[in-house]
Amino acid sequence: MNQIYKEKYRLLNYTSEMLQYIIPVIKSKYFYIGVLSIITGAGLNFASEAYLHNYMSEGKTLPMLSDLILDNLPFYNVSLIYDIACLIPILLVLIYFVHKKDYNRIPFFLLMAGIFYIVRGIFIVLTPFGNPPMFNGSDPLFHGFSNYELGVYPSGHAGNVFLLLLLVKDNSYKWLIFICLVVVVGALFLARGHYSIDILSGLFFSYAIRSFGEKHLSMFDLGNSEGPLPIRIVQKI
Repeated sequence: MNQIYKEKYRLLNYTSEMLQYIIPVIKSKYFYIGVLSIITGAGLNFASEAYLHNYMSEGKTLPMLSDLILDNLPFYNVSLIYDIACLIPILLVLIYFVHKKDYNRIPFFLLMAGIFYIVRGIFIVLTPFGNPPMFNGSDPLFHGFSNYELGVYPSGHAGNVFLLLLLVKDNSYKWLIFICLVVVVGALFLARGHYSIDILSGLFFSYAIRSFGEKHLSMFDLGNSEGPLPIRIVQKI
């Protein structure tokens, strides 16, 4: 019974400690602005893909490009690999927040990802390339995430993973996400998921957005001196 009581107390203590940091974040307006930016970015991407679908339904075509790297690589249908390798960093970041107690930076993460997808949603329409030759679409497991697989510039897969790599501060997590990035980029090339310019631009866009955010939007990092302090939860034993 003593052991069970100790385990329950340890769990209660850990949960209380976590809430001390999470509650001020959830109460912050910056958290909700970050969430709104994510929703806006996702909605804009879906809308852009729908626009391209309607564009092609009118009998118009999207240009397929020549690509020095893709033209010299064999084709392998490994779309499932790059989709899974793109999701793993998101799980790693969630673990990172809990493990490193870096909850105060959640609004900044959300805002940076939201801005990336807003920018991507705009560029999908501004530069409407067709999918690379031989692209077979995503694995059936991921078909439900998007009605239309149109719009390639810049790469959301590569850009999102690289952005998370730039945002985490712990080197161990950086290396794990870097491995995922290498897998994503390699699989995208082999499966013809993106042109090389899409992938490289996704990396550059992510770096530029992170740099802009750190310089002009640092207030979304609640760990700054202006940010809220963790609240205290008093436990009665």
